[in-house]
Amino acid sequence: MVGMDRRVPEPEWRARREEHERRVDGWTLGHLARRERGEKHPVADFLFTYYSYRPAQLRRWHPGAGVVLAGADPADFGPEYLATADGGATLDTERVLAKRGPSVAWIGELQRRVADRPAQLGCFGMHEWAMVYRQAPGQQRHEAWPLRLPPAETDRVVEHNRVRCTHFDAYRFFTAEARPLNTLTPTRERQAELDQPGCLHANMDLYKWAYKLSPLVDSELVADCFALARDVRELVMRASPYDLTALGLWPVPVETPEGRARYAAAQRDFAVRAAPLRARLIAAVAALEPAGIR
Repeated sequence: MVGMDRRVPEPEWRARREEHERRVDGWTLGHLARRERGEKHPVADFLFTYYSYRPAQLRRWHPGAGVVLAGADPADFGPEYLATADGGATLDTERVLAKRGPSVAWIGELQRRVADRPAQLGCFGMHEWAMVYRQAPGQQRHEAWPLRLPPAETDRVVEHNRVRCTHFDAYRFFTAEARPLNTLTPTRERQAELDQPGCLHANMDLYKWAYKLSPLVDSELVADCFALARDVRELVMRASPYDLTALGLWPVPVETPEGRARYAAAQRDFAVRAAPLRARLIAAVAALEPAGIR
């Protein structure tokens, strides 16, 4: 076993689990109701469609590696849990790492490298504009929502602002005409080289890395990363070329100097907010290194 030294009394872990479930329900119930009705929401539903973690998975509470839950039945937590001699349950950390050790190590290394870089704040959200650059009518990604500017003016915003996207999972959705305008050519292989802490997508992806580490990390950390990702996503879409005022989302007009200044300030705030979450992920992976993830 790994880290069998932290024992959580039953009242404490039950209270934590209930609080986590309440918190997640506040985020997911609206999405589930819209899904039942066949309705789409380009902001609120994104984290349940772009990312692969289902609402039920997000709601399920895990204490993380190296924790004994007093009085718990391992069957209540899943097949990766074991019974302990003193009548509790604990994650079978070695079993999880035997399957996922290399990916855990990669996530930790990626986050360490991102954390060591200065934040770059000069992209001004042009990635969303590059995704609709010179698109033919009817081909835009969120076809149910109109553009704030006519297509020709939207294209000019891209052409008159330096496009400097560092994140592959944003760049890969650029139109073919927009890709040559980017100052970099991000690839999956270069992700650890290019991701940086000012990038909204890199900070939103902390949620992805947290849930990919689950159940090795506690669910409170996954939920904290989800909360950050929700807020980041709202800024991304408010700074996009789409008119979302019908949803109560007023634009951050990055086509103007004032809008670009607002965007960069928000980017800086999100980088500050993301830093302790990234540090928690790094620490969680580091704590697993004695178990042989490298």
